[in-house]
Amino acid sequence: MIVAVPNKGRLSDPSLELLREAGIRIESVERKLIVPTNNPNINVLFARARDIPHYVSSRSADVGITGYDMVVESGVDVEVLLKLGFGKAKLVIAVPVDSELRSVEDLEGKRVATEFKNIAETFFKERGLKVKVVEVSGACENAPYIGIADAILDLTSTGTTLRVNNLRVVEDVLETEAVLIANKDVVEDFEVKALVTSIKGVLNAKGMMYLMMNVPKDVLEDVKKIVPGLKGPTVMKVEDGEMLAVHVVVQEDKLFEVLERLKKVGARDILIIPIQRLIY
Repeated sequence: MIVAVPNKGRLSDPSLELLREAGIRIESVERKLIVPTNNPNINVLFARARDIPHYVSSRSADVGITGYDMVVESGVDVEVLLKLGFGKAKLVIAVPVDSELRSVEDLEGKRVATEFKNIAETFFKERGLKVKVVEVSGACENAPYIGIADAILDLTSTGTTLRVNNLRVVEDVLETEAVLIANKDVVEDFEVKALVTSIKGVLNAKGMMYLMMNVPKDVLEDVKKIVPGLKGPTVMKVEDGEMLAVHVVVQEDKLFEVLERLKKVGARDILIIPIQRLIY
């Protein structure tokens, strides 16, 4: 199986880290076009994020990680298997802060610069607007100031770049994040399903901790109220007969208040362990 990942940009390192956490590690330190992994049945293909949907569609790669915006822009027919939770951004239409353009409808007969030509043309067609789409490569924040466009359609995550370039958002067009995609002919293949299960386990484990503790029998119900767990805690008897061992999954951001409440009702010998993967 060949897994395509971005060779550079904001999605590259998080993609490789996700694969590593899912148990797929690149064996070579050299970033060649195709490199082996610790799994003899899986190789990694490095490619531009924009090209990955095409590689997956043509079966040059079986699966790939890229931005959802790239999938939509490509127009190819691939299966989106998972949203991966990183690389989140919005594709927006923006104009200079002092522009008289206030709505998308005001762009009738105007020019919009973007590297997302297909998305832009589809968007304006659906809105019934005649807009000239000016295709540019890379950042287009300066387009309105050098006279090649009246507005831009571009990605923004924090809005900082727009503010720095004195641009304001007119309308959101698309929400995007990194996604795992597959060629539709391999979706049911064992290795693809195994990869999905492993990555899901990593994503499910984000922000979760495994809590083990000993509690007196008579406070078990109080403990359950404090840490109900995913489907209730796992409870086991311990040797002295009066104590129970309780194991439960807890959200990390709730530990601060949970631990003190557990101590207050009598829990002791509390052990906290990070979770690598969580399979429901």
